[in-house]
Amino acid sequence: MENKKHPHKDLLRWRGTLTNFGLMISISAVLAAFEWKAYEDKPLLDLDRDMSAWEDDFVPPITITLPPPPPVVPPQIKVIDNEVKLDPQNFPLIDIDLPNDQAIPPVILDDLPVIETAPEIVDFTEVMASFVGGMEAWYTYLKTHLKYPKQEQRMGIEGTVILRFVINVDGSIQDIEVIRSASPGLDQAAVTVIENSPKWHPGKNGGRPVRSRMTMPIRFKLQ
Repeated sequence: MENKKHPHKDLLRWRGTLTNFGLMISISAVLAAFEWKAYEDKPLLDLDRDMSAWEDDFVPPITITLPPPPPVVPPQIKVIDNEVKLDPQNFPLIDIDLPNDQAIPPVILDDLPVIETAPEIVDFTEVMASFVGGMEAWYTYLKTHLKYPKQEQRMGIEGTVILRFVINVDGSIQDIEVIRSASPGLDQAAVTVIENSPKWHPGKNGGRPVRSRMTMPIRFKLQ
C-alpha cells in the first residue's frame, strides 16, 4: 500500500528529539529548584546592645599559679636502747590515788541552778507582728536587698517561695524554714533576705509582747 503522506510533513520523525528535549528541561528545572537558596529577612544585629550583655554575663577565668609544694621529708626515728636506765629524778611522779582511810568531801551548791524555759510560740495573736514602717517599708526593703540569683536568671526560673519564721519578743527573727520551694537558689535568696531583716514589732496578747510565728511569701519574677 502506498503512503499518501509527504515525507517532509510527517511529525512522528521528531517525536524522539522532542521527548528528549522535554526531559532535559524538566530535569534542569528540578535541579534548579533544589539548588535555589532562600534567605530569611532578619533585623540587623545591634552590636552595642549585644556587647553590653556579653560584658555583663562573661566573667574571665581567674588563673592562679601556685608554687610547687615543698619536698616531703620523712620523719626520723631515733631508736632508744632498752638497756639504758633513766634517772627518776628527771621524771617526777604524780600520785593521784587517795588513801583508803581519807574521805572525799561532798560538793554542796549554795543555790540551785536556774533552768530557763523559752516563752511559748503563739500561732495566733491579738495584735499581729509587723515590720517597722508597715508593708510599704517591707516592700522597699525587699526591692533593695533581695537579689535574684544569676543561675536562675539565665535558666529563666521563676516562682514563689513561702517561708515560716518566729518573731521573738525583742523583734528578732529565728527558726526560718521553707514551706514551699521554688528552686535551691531562690530558696537560699529568700532565707538570706529574711535573716538580714531588721527587727520587727512583736505580736501582742493582752497588751504584752509574745513570741509568734509568721508565714511570708516572696515572689521571684523576671522582667
